Amino acid sequence: MSQTSNAANFTLAELLICACAEVWRDEGEVLATGIGIIPRLAQGLAKLTHSPELMITDGEACLTEEPVTIGAKNHEGRAYAGWMPYSRVFDNLWGGRRHALVGPVQVDRWGQANISCIGDFARPKRQLLGLRGFPGNSINHVNSFFVPNHGPRVFVDKEVDVVCSVGYRKERWPAGVKKDYLRIARIVTDLCVMDFGGRSEDSEHAIRVISLHPGVSFAQVQAATGFPLLKIEDLGETAYPTAEQLALIRKLDPKDLRSKQLKDNPSGVRKAA
Repeated sequence: MSQTSNAANFTLAELLICACAEVWRDEGEVLATGIGIIPRLAQGLAKLTHSPELMITDGEACLTEEPVTIGAKNHEGRAYAGWMPYSRVFDNLWGGRRHALVGPVQVDRWGQANISCIGDFARPKRQLLGLRGFPGNSINHVNSFFVPNHGPRVFVDKEVDVVCSVGYRKERWPAGVKKDYLRIARIVTDLCVMDFGGRSEDSEHAIRVISLHPGVSFAQVQAATGFPLLKIEDLGETAYPTAEQLALIRKLDPKDLRSKQLKDNPSGVRKAA
């Protein structure tokens, strides 16, 4: 169902910030971590709106009551809530009390993610970050994915080149490994929002589309994905940002760095193909 157009004066980046903020709704008192400008703004927006109980940090060693403004210097505008050094981050991480929004370069149908390299691990075509903390993080706490360029090179047809972050492929799980904290909540892309709530013949956690961004069709999303997708029955548009959300985003990002995150800073309401 289409939404009214009188509130359509927003960019795609702002739409994505609001869609990303939803990954933390109803998560409770967990450590929210957004990697990158759009996920970080989404983390702050979630804290200031529907999920005030979230724990967020200043990116250094303290919890903060208010999100730190993008570009703020030193301790400007920070209201500290407590000490949060690296060791305490891990206390939350290992107990499942963290939900991170991360940006993989490859994702497969099982939710396995890659940030390490493209091609064979021994002789990669492109060397990237390495595995970093993905293996331990994905086993120990909830993750969601942000993909700003939805295409078949990201959503690959087979398995990702390097499995950095675990998913729902049974063959990759050794016997006896604890799976209690494994959950991939959502995938937010520049085309749609997806989750793992689908069921198929070979998967109990199939990726399905749960909303389409304005002007995007399911056929477009499927064409940009290397494996078959499911969709919810009443598939509709991603919710438009509200005036309150837009005001908060502009407060959190006064230098408008969000406008530099997507090529040409497109409108949030695109013309249907």
